[in-house]
Amino acid sequence: MPHILIVEDEAAIADTLIYALQSEGFTTTWLALGQAALESVQQAEPDLLILDVGLPDVSGFEVCKQLRRLSDVPVIFLTARDSEIDRVVGLEIGADDYVVKPFSPREVAARVKAILKRVTPRDVTVSATVLRYHEFELDAQRARVFYLGQPLSLTRHEFKLLNVLLEQPERVFSREQLLGGLGVAADSGYERNIDSHIKSLRAKLRQVDASHDPIQTHRGLGYSLRCAAQ
Repeated sequence: MPHILIVEDEAAIADTLIYALQSEGFTTTWLALGQAALESVQQAEPDLLILDVGLPDVSGFEVCKQLRRLSDVPVIFLTARDSEIDRVVGLEIGADDYVVKPFSPREVAARVKAILKRVTPRDVTVSATVLRYHEFELDAQRARVFYLGQPLSLTRHEFKLLNVLLEQPERVFSREQLLGGLGVAADSGYERNIDSHIKSLRAKLRQVDASHDPIQTHRGLGYSLRCAAQ
């Protein structure tokens, strides 16, 4: 049975999550502090982490940053804040999903199941092909990507999105099609995060070359990859 680590300082919220997850067949552990969660993951890695942003000892964002140095375990953030910048920051530092309080415990359990389906096994699905397109080189077997010769540090979702776009340059992909590239069903409730992942990916590309945006937005349609003329 998959093991879910819940890091939440409010007992009432933790209790509802524990009940919903155990009803779906998951085992759970509840911790109230971020530092304790980091120590727990080092001792025995869970299958997924549900992480509150507003912990009393250290913020959930900082916990996630430190966690990513140790593990690629999937993370769902819980937060009372619904601003775009908070969602973007959470996704940029490696979270897999972002749930705003108040929330439905059953919905969180459904998101847990959806994430575990697409990350099992957790490693990025790769092939032996190295994709090269103008200023990009993506080595799927080694999960590495270079832009203008510079290595990019991408999250799992950013890597997969770029892989999809590179496989068919100039093609316009809808958000539903990009969800398919992540291995997520269009009805999973994850579509709202595609724009945040694209925004984060664009920011990392601009750090290498601020003069060009290879990811094109097609309003009402989706996104495509269009590199500079060679």
